[in-house]
Amino acid sequence: MLETIKTIILDSQETKLEIGVPRHLAAEPVAHKATICIGVRRSGKSTYLFQQIDQLLRDGVSPKNILYLNFFDDRLHGLQHEGIGAVTEAYYSLYPEKKNTETVYCFFDEIQEIEGWESFVDRLIRTEECKIFITGSSAKMLSTEIATQMRGRALSWELFPFSLHEFLDYREVDGRGPLSSKKQLLVKKAFDEYWEKGSFPEVVNVSKHLRIKIHQEYFHTILSRDLIERHNVSHPKAALDLAHWLVDNIASLYSLNRLTGYLKSQGHKITKSTVSDYIKWLEDAYFLFTMHIFDASISRRNANPKKIYCIDHAMIMSVSSGILVNAGHLLENIVFIELRRNHTDIYYYKTHSGLEVDFIVLQKNRVKKLIQVSETLIDAKIRKREIKALEQAMTERGLKESIIVTRHEQDRVETESGVIYIIPVWRFLLDV
Repeated sequence: MLETIKTIILDSQETKLEIGVPRHLAAEPVAHKATICIGVRRSGKSTYLFQQIDQLLRDGVSPKNILYLNFFDDRLHGLQHEGIGAVTEAYYSLYPEKKNTETVYCFFDEIQEIEGWESFVDRLIRTEECKIFITGSSAKMLSTEIATQMRGRALSWELFPFSLHEFLDYREVDGRGPLSSKKQLLVKKAFDEYWEKGSFPEVVNVSKHLRIKIHQEYFHTILSRDLIERHNVSHPKAALDLAHWLVDNIASLYSLNRLTGYLKSQGHKITKSTVSDYIKWLEDAYFLFTMHIFDASISRRNANPKKIYCIDHAMIMSVSSGILVNAGHLLENIVFIELRRNHTDIYYYKTHSGLEVDFIVLQKNRVKKLIQVSETLIDAKIRKREIKALEQAMTERGLKESIIVTRHEQDRVETESGVIYIIPVWRFLLDV
């Protein structure tokens, strides 16, 4: 095993790095803490590590001081039995002169695949001259459990697939600052491509046929590795049927009773608690996100139906049946993911009279934003309904402005409750 690890280390030091475009993630390393980058599979976490390595090399750090391992590498499977400590044993047998005399930069990709990684990383930080960067595809790496096991020696950052800003960077379109008419046209054209192709870096330059195939591969890999294998799921077909139902009903309300009833109608003998576990595990993999109703009471928040969103709007169309999903749902999904990229406290809101607002965003326990999403406001009834819901919500929550995100429209509406800004989605994504 040691010889295999040595070979992998040496190969990585000689491999040309594919660094892509810079990501808008300021994951600042902190002394005596591991930097953990987490997110859904294929979101660009490995490339982000390569960008950090490339910067070190340009700053003059020797390749020999860089240790990179991807724990999805089949050749490292033996570490499950031999122990992850073999990694540093192999490295320092290559470079014994560096032990406790020079800083070694350790980059560990998908380290959650190896049992006991937390205590290993904790020991490295305490006993070796190491700076450690880690990726993982499990939200558990944000949890207090991990923080406890590592005794506070880790700081986690979330990396999502491309934002519109990052997509524009990839297409070399300048979307910053005030936009001239020409720049706006270029941004709108790029957004149309973003709408069609989605946010996963790997699919940006492939044909529609390949994009669908790749999305479906992502979907099944997440299900098999992050749910079925990781949690030893005994009813994989039930998990698959559940995931398909959730994707088909994106941006819609669901309840555990309804989902359990649906799966039983499909012939699955399954409990409500098991369905709840499946959803939590799909969320843990950053594939799906559940949003609760805004309510001061946690019990009422949990008792009310919840809304479901997916990590990528184009992926929805690649894996769903397409019967229930429409452009309005996709637009709402795009808005949610952009909000989730920047905030963690996001809810849907019901006014005292029962009108629904798609998103209410909290920051430091204070309401900061009210956002409604509507593909178009051309229909006078829809426009009146959306504005009325926001008017009531602004009055109830004490805000003087709110937003309606549309596909193309732009306007400013003065009401007795405050100002409602109607903006196209591309502008919203650039301004969040």
